[in-house]
Amino acid sequence: MEHGVLELVEMLYNMVSEAWGVPLGNEKCIIERDKVLNLLEEIKAQLPVELAEAKRLVSAKEEFINSAKREAESIRKAAEEQARRLVDEQEVVRIAKARSNELLTTAEQKSKELRRVANEYVDDALRRTEEAVAAALDEIRQSRIRFRNVAGVQQNQQIRQISEADLEE
Repeated sequence: MEHGVLELVEMLYNMVSEAWGVPLGNEKCIIERDKVLNLLEEIKAQLPVELAEAKRLVSAKEEFINSAKREAESIRKAAEEQARRLVDEQEVVRIAKARSNELLTTAEQKSKELRRVANEYVDDALRRTEEAVAAALDEIRQSRIRFRNVAGVQQNQQIRQISEADLEE
């Protein structure tokens, strides 16, 4: 688990791209099955870690938003309490109401901005994770197709050799 998913996919890609070609098989190659399977096992092991990180980011975003809501509520309650204390004096009451509204508006703006920033951050992190997972899955599918093609060519060659040997007897 010392390599990330993208690094493992890159290693798998390099292994396939540097593999020896099969004679008369333009797009066919020979790869070491154990090495490919080991890389695929590592990728499978890493994907839950990457997904857990994405879930952690979503959870952190929600906590961030809840914290901003609690702060806004705290500010609102503090403003209301201050306004109640100043009810006796008309001018003071007017100032308190204006300040309370200003604090509430500021808190709501901060909360909206924090929510927007948190949403953008989490969306970006999830997008990057999604792209990494999609790229890894695509590479695995391509490797599997190439592997099947190589395996099919080898089976066909073995069948031809057996048939030729039978004809010679």
